[in-house]
Amino acid sequence: MSLLDMTQLVELFSQIGDVGKRLYELGAAEGAAGNLSVCVRGELDIPDLFSETQLIELPLPVPELGGASVIVTGSGCRLREIADAPTANLAVIVVEKDGRNGKLFVARDCKFKRVTSEFNSHLAIHHDQMMLREIQTHTIIHAQPTHLTYLSHIPAYQDETFFNQHMYRWQPETILSIPQGFGVLPFIVNGSDEQMTETMLKMREHPLVIWARHGIVARADELILHALDLIEYAEAAAHYEYLNLSTGEKADGLSPDEIRAICEVWNVPQTIY
Repeated sequence: MSLLDMTQLVELFSQIGDVGKRLYELGAAEGAAGNLSVCVRGELDIPDLFSETQLIELPLPVPELGGASVIVTGSGCRLREIADAPTANLAVIVVEKDGRNGKLFVARDCKFKRVTSEFNSHLAIHHDQMMLREIQTHTIIHAQPTHLTYLSHIPAYQDETFFNQHMYRWQPETILSIPQGFGVLPFIVNGSDEQMTETMLKMREHPLVIWARHGIVARADELILHALDLIEYAEAAAHYEYLNLSTGEKADGLSPDEIRAICEVWNVPQTIY
């Protein structure tokens, strides 16, 4: 396993900080809402930054990730503060070889007592995705963008087909950037085993999943900025949909034929239309 040196680690923290600030700007991470994590299949040069450690039991066994490191936000932390104080708001969990336990590393200026309550979903998704493909880094963001979250409270938009066909009609970038469509799950209690399992399975087909009446979760290989891109595209589409609803649905957006033509020209496979 390769060692992620201090320079690379600082750059990774910088990206995580930028994501936290942008989510706050989007109105997707008010107060301590939202959480994120990055799983790196390798060692991190962390002792000087995260000097306090303890052994913890992982929420599920992940033996295939033995030796991997997961950078994750602390419970109650504000995502907007990560950029200015990364070690105060982040922890690193190094998975033990047995995959059942991990070493939790925190810094002396740590502001939290435990990592996010939805760490079980993060770990399950990381494990599943990194087993499916040969990738070295996998990233996850949970946030609560205003318009996406609002639409998920409307019963009609809790139907996956209805949600997708209404969201993709507002700009070509949506289908070009997320041709897999959005996954939609009914309301599930946050932090539960059911949420963990259903989200993990849904994300095998969709890089962004709507948690009805709760928010969204997005994942991406390698850069966490790519997961942020998905959220920005999705929230922009949801904003258009909200505007259309608020004006009495005066616009009809791109037609199915127009969207299919876009995909044909750009050679983008999709099953939404």
